[in-house]
Formats: sequence, structure tokens, C-alpha cells
Amino acid sequence: MSDSTPDVAPIPPADDPEFTSLDCSAVIADVWLVLDNECDAAARARLQQHLDECPSCLAHYGIESQLKALINRKCGGDRAPDSLRDRLRVEIRKTVVVRETRYSAGE
Repeated sequence: MSDSTPDVAPIPPADDPEFTSLDCSAVIADVWLVLDNECDAAARARLQQHLDECPSCLAHYGIESQLKALINRKCGGDRAPDSLRDRLRVEIRKTVVVRETRYSAGE
């Protein structure tokens, strides 16, 4: 999130009295939770109810949904060449070994 993003409260749990009173900022902040299937069924239902009742949030949801679809379409099928993947694995292993060695020597 950027510094210009306003702070918003998370979606309240189902047993919270605020369960049914979501404001638009909370819904917009949590649109990606729904799009990425990272929320439980109760939160999804609350968000969906708000989207059904709020044209502004529904429009925002539609834009984010289209953006996600575009990203998946343009970037989802690309696979790094095997030679690049192998080189990255080697470099990652070197980095891990160096860090483990430094921590051991510094103790």
C-alpha cells in the first residue's frame, strides 16, 4: 500500500455487531481478498451484499476484476527459461549459504 492510501478498518467478524454495516472504504480495501479467494465465506457474503447494494463499490470491483483478468492473461502464461531458473536456484543457494555462514561466524 502507498502512503496516500487512507487507513481503513478490516472487515469485522461475523459475530461483531458491525457485521452488516460495512462502509465503502472497507469494501474497496478488501476487494482483492474476494478476487484472490483469501477470505472466508462469511466475509465474502458480507462483501457481496454490499456490492449488490452499492453501485460505486460494484464499479470499483468490476475494474479490479478486469485488471486481475488482464494481468493473468498477459503474464500468467509466461514461464522463465529452464536455464534462467537453474541459475536463479544456484544464486539463491549461494545467498542462503553465505547468510548461514555469516550468522555462525558472528556468534
